[in-house]
Amino acid sequence: MVDVALVKGPRKLKTVYRAIELAGGFTEIAEDYGRALIKVNFISTKTYETGVTTDPLMVEGLIHKAQEVFDQVLVVESDASMTNAEKACEVTGMKEVCDRNKVAFLNLRREKDKVKLEIPDSETLSTIKVPRIVVDSAIINAAKLKTHSVTTVSLGMKNMFGLLPDKMKFKYHFRNISKVVVDINNVLRPNFTIIDGFYGLEGPGPTSGTPVKTNLLIAGKDVVATDATACRVMGIDPAKVYHIKRAWEKGFGEIDKARIEVVGERIEEVRRPFKRG
Repeated sequence: MVDVALVKGPRKLKTVYRAIELAGGFTEIAEDYGRALIKVNFISTKTYETGVTTDPLMVEGLIHKAQEVFDQVLVVESDASMTNAEKACEVTGMKEVCDRNKVAFLNLRREKDKVKLEIPDSETLSTIKVPRIVVDSAIINAAKLKTHSVTTVSLGMKNMFGLLPDKMKFKYHFRNISKVVVDINNVLRPNFTIIDGFYGLEGPGPTSGTPVKTNLLIAGKDVVATDATACRVMGIDPAKVYHIKRAWEKGFGEIDKARIEVVGERIEEVRRPFKRG
């Protein structure tokens, strides 16, 4: 069985702490890594209540818990086609959180030391290049609860796409973005994923659409199971989302409801169907 935490609560640090703890925490992960990278979603400079970018409050909770067990904690993102990561960090309030907690923000596009990763049994990419710090660190994946006009959802697996240091990421859409997401997660699997649903997004995401205040956090160490659980909360069958189903078929994680132990709330009690764009 795979544990996934489903927590409903007010937008407060204690809600974040509870989700982390129910999902198993960071202690075991820190046994293998001295450094943790908290990967946020800055596809836009829109603030958290729009449902588009990662909530700084959730990240502050992650920082507090990560600093208890890791020697170093960084918040990271790379530039998107239309967004400068440093500007997004400042406008969204994330820089204030980083400064208050003495944590640096790192734009991965500016990292010079990169490593090439071969992708076995690839869907569309044979290799990718990422900053060396990414493969040498634990990845805490701070994603959003969003629909997506192309990939159906933008959750934990899709958030890993932002680890690519290219600014013009739109070029990957010509390689079938759902397959690209599978390939990235083939070689870069987050150690912990938490999906921010304090405010989610429904409609034609990932940047347009309508905010949805669900006051939910979904967390787990298996990104596929965490995404599958989030889909079920959103009223979406994860077996009909290409990148989630394909990851399960390739053995990256679990989507079988019978093999996922949801702790905290029950899906049936918090399900809220999301409109799709």
